Amino acid sequence: MLKKLSYLLAAGMAAATLSGAVFAADEMSTEAIAERIAPVGQVYTAKDLEGIATAAAAPAAASSGPRDGETVFKGACFACHDTGAAGAPKRGDKAAWEPRIAQGFETLRKHAIEGFTGKAGMMPARGTCAACSDEEIENAIHYMIDKL
Repeated sequence: MLKKLSYLLAAGMAAATLSGAVFAADEMSTEAIAERIAPVGQVYTAKDLEGIATAAAAPAAASSGPRDGETVFKGACFACHDTGAAGAPKRGDKAAWEPRIAQGFETLRKHAIEGFTGKAGMMPARGTCAACSDEEIENAIHYMIDKL
């Protein structure tokens, strides 16, 4: 009986080994290996993208002209001129604006467009609104100071 049990055990081990070998052989197939080592992403060069990027880009909507001061203010300027960050005079704070206004509109315009660092704080060029035109910057200045 012990001999039969040994044969059965040996046959079972052989079957398990062979089935594992078959399973391992499937894992070692060319297709399985290629799938495991395939890149996660792809890199494209400019040449690969020729004709694709421009075709996929949506045409820009035709501008109806420069944005008004309120729109520009709410899109960029508010971050500093509503909070006083970096020493920015708050919109509506007449006392903070008076010394700046006294220098003249052209000085305000120049500092807003080119940037400025002074004793009271600093103004980054274009107030961080790189997409704003000079006219839009002027409109935002007027929006902040005209009703003081």
